[in-house]
Amino acid sequence: LAVQECHVQTAARQYGNMFSAEGTLLEGFGEAPEIIPINLIHRPANSIPYATVEEELIGEFVKYSVKDGRELNVGRKESEVGLKCCTFQHWVYQWTEGNLLVTDLQGVGMKLTDIGIATSRKGYKGFKGNCSISFIDQFKALHQCNMYCKMMGLKSLNDSQLKHKRSASMKTQASQPIPRSTKKTTLSPQSTRRTFLSQAKSIFGDKTLQKHL
Repeated sequence: LAVQECHVQTAARQYGNMFSAEGTLLEGFGEAPEIIPINLIHRPANSIPYATVEEELIGEFVKYSVKDGRELNVGRKESEVGLKCCTFQHWVYQWTEGNLLVTDLQGVGMKLTDIGIATSRKGYKGFKGNCSISFIDQFKALHQCNMYCKMMGLKSLNDSQLKHKRSASMKTQASQPIPRSTKKTTLSPQSTRRTFLSQAKSIFGDKTLQKHL
């Protein structure tokens, strides 16, 4: 269990570092959440030979998301850390093309620990998480994009939001008057020839016209 915990948190930390490198370059983004490093130690003389060691976090410990992918109450979700945690989840989901979700985000301030990861059934690039695949589907259904998602150019995951936007756009277009276009009549070669023959008959007469034709 300790080995798996170390493996999962280290993987999540790598994604967190990439997210931070991209996000902090954006104007107005500010500081990004950091998943603290975790170390695995081997104790041969102990009945539990493996254990993990990490930095002690001092302060109020807050959960921003739970393992099943749901986002928590509005107070936590709408704090700066909470919003950025949601964006981090969205960013990882999009980066891995929906095959991996970082979840169970919790910690003190911007420092996070004890992270969970859900992956698709086949895993992602040889990596398999410690959470159910159903968490990915639940996150996709429940996630609401925030200002940081938009700042990073992430695509909406909610089909109903996209449908609502399309519907609103169609209603706006329908309410606008349609400009009337002036139709131009294009004569076919046959009709042009008939018009020419009619005019010629009136000028030259049938016999004279036949000679010219």
